[in-house]
Amino acid sequence: MPIHAHAASAARQQLAPFDYEPAPLGPHDVEVTITHCGICHSDVHLVDNDWGVSSYPLVPGHEIVGTVSAAGERVTHLQNGQRVGIGWQRGACLTCRYCTTGREPLCKDNQATCAGHYGGFADRIRVDSRFAFPIPDRLASENAAPLLCGGITVYSPLRDFGVTPDMRVGVVGVGGLGHLALQYARAWGCEVTAFSHSPDKEQAALAFGAHRFVTSTDAGAVRRAGGLDFILSTVSADLDWNAYLDALAPGGTLCVVGVPQSAISVPAFALIGGQKRVVGSPIGGRAAIMEMLDFSARHGIVATTEAVPFSEVNPALEKVRNNTVRYRMVLTG
Repeated sequence: MPIHAHAASAARQQLAPFDYEPAPLGPHDVEVTITHCGICHSDVHLVDNDWGVSSYPLVPGHEIVGTVSAAGERVTHLQNGQRVGIGWQRGACLTCRYCTTGREPLCKDNQATCAGHYGGFADRIRVDSRFAFPIPDRLASENAAPLLCGGITVYSPLRDFGVTPDMRVGVVGVGGLGHLALQYARAWGCEVTAFSHSPDKEQAALAFGAHRFVTSTDAGAVRRAGGLDFILSTVSADLDWNAYLDALAPGGTLCVVGVPQSAISVPAFALIGGQKRVVGSPIGGRAAIMEMLDFSARHGIVATTEAVPFSEVNPALEKVRNNTVRYRMVLTG
């Protein structure tokens, strides 16, 4: 039976109905009937071919929640009817040194859910069951879907770079990623500072967990927020990187998960003098995703969403493209 999807036929084109015959169900595969799919800004980049990796027809979607409707013969950890989530990654070799140490996104054979494959803007999808994650009962599907990419993107740096509850953490941006990062950092036990170029986001930032708010257009104010052990940049805008390095305490880390328009340039002495570092982070591995979902359920961390039917996919994509969503857009069946 064909899968009914929405696909772009060329770069920057609107999505249109698209049917395809799925590959046979492999021994480790599951078929998931999709009920919800978040729209990430990465979906827009893929539709528009901003990264030069897109092939068409392209079915976006990698923040998927649905129920298992069929399973391969070797699938024992998931049951038909079980609610699961699928994120950016749909496969890896599972035998290399990265996969065997929980760093599957670094595997040279990693497979993306909607780059080179048809993604989640569809009624069903077939993927490796080992990359389909049970959703805790306490998380509603609409709020959980964006956690499969946006949530793990900001959760895994806290985990991977050794952030501890005694640390002071800064989050740059109070948007689709930032509003989740603020919640995680606060639940982690950290003292949290939010940076945003929009002063009108102060109350929202405080509600999401920030202890204080700094207007990032004022480089002096950014520097005066100093003593931060870890700064997470979630934005795609070019920043005054020197100001944020100055805001770091000795030994501090500036972590980039948003992709700025220009190359990041910092003076060597800014790193050497205070033994500071600038790092990047992709999504997290399978163990980190399962941990993130459990952490989110226990601490009541959810994405703030706008939900629309799949039939309204094009207006929804346009809102994400124009950055007018507060804070994550989700398609619903």
